[in-house]
Amino acid sequence: MNIPMVDLRGQYQSLKEEIRRQLDSVLEGSQFVLGPQGEALEQEIAAYCGVRHAIGVASGTDALHLALRAAGIGPGDEVITTPFTFIATAEAIAYVGAKAVFVDIDPQTFNICVDAVASAVGPRTRAVLPVHLFGQPADLAPLKQICDRHGLRLIEDCAQSFGAVYQGRMTGAWGDAGCFSFFPSKNLGCYGDGGMIVTNDDHLAAEIRMLRNHGSRERYYHAAIGYNSRLDDMQAAILRVKLKHIDDYNRARRRNAALYSELLQDAPVLTPVEDGKGCHVFHQYTLRAPRREDLQKTLSAAGIASAIYYPVPLHRQEVFAADCAGLSLPVAEQAAAEVLSLPMYPELTAEQIRLVCRTIADAAAR
Repeated sequence: MNIPMVDLRGQYQSLKEEIRRQLDSVLEGSQFVLGPQGEALEQEIAAYCGVRHAIGVASGTDALHLALRAAGIGPGDEVITTPFTFIATAEAIAYVGAKAVFVDIDPQTFNICVDAVASAVGPRTRAVLPVHLFGQPADLAPLKQICDRHGLRLIEDCAQSFGAVYQGRMTGAWGDAGCFSFFPSKNLGCYGDGGMIVTNDDHLAAEIRMLRNHGSRERYYHAAIGYNSRLDDMQAAILRVKLKHIDDYNRARRRNAALYSELLQDAPVLTPVEDGKGCHVFHQYTLRAPRREDLQKTLSAAGIASAIYYPVPLHRQEVFAADCAGLSLPVAEQAAAEVLSLPMYPELTAEQIRLVCRTIADAAAR
């Protein structure tokens, strides 16, 4: 039995007829950019997240970039963020000419360490950019307190946390802006690239809408040098179908994660820790395994996929070498050396999970 990291084909088969009907309606209407499907999706996601505005953009990376620029972050500014994330988080900071200030992470949740953020605030700090890694919300309440105390922007990277809740509010609804990715493998994914920014800030929303459309508020009149970053109606139509199922999908992910953790409680690995402050939606199910490479080879030989998110923390990446020379973030560095993500998707069966866990137990016994 081969078990992939994610089974997009299986999910498509269950939604095939409805998705094709929606795509046909877009083709018949022939409004492909900033059309009715995109507008409807924005309204539905704003309602789902409990915010006033949702603005579709071309990718999760663009969501971060446009949110930072609309928030006035630019050259000479510093943005505190985590080194244990995909590079898009820090790329967006660099795109606006600001500097990413990396601080260490919590050893249990892998999310940014609140105390480290508090210690890193300086005269040039303009924003804090936490990542809700693997689907578990960062500790948003104290992060917001830090931002409010120092007059900083809070921009949430929600690329992996669609549907996650912290203290009764959706991720994305806590900060000045929340930035989502709809990359195909995400909890809510389209069939290409796509992203969304949510906010309660009317001015910020207006700026983002202008920036995503070539700096234009009125056709052929341009207030700024903007970008071509619009979520097309084909992708929006697909996402509207999937959005109806997202709570069921996330419940299935949590159920699968619970079974993994139950079956792996005696294995020589550390299973994911939920901090109890929010609802983890398990975009990834990520272990800590001291002998990770051996375990990954064993899984691969059995036809079971696994992945390392992320093998090199950002402060150790070549592109940030000049800014981070001599910087030591030991918790993130140790995590990068030990983490291993197992297959995780709503359609994963109990039989498949049991096979993965038996393989891990057999490897440990040998």
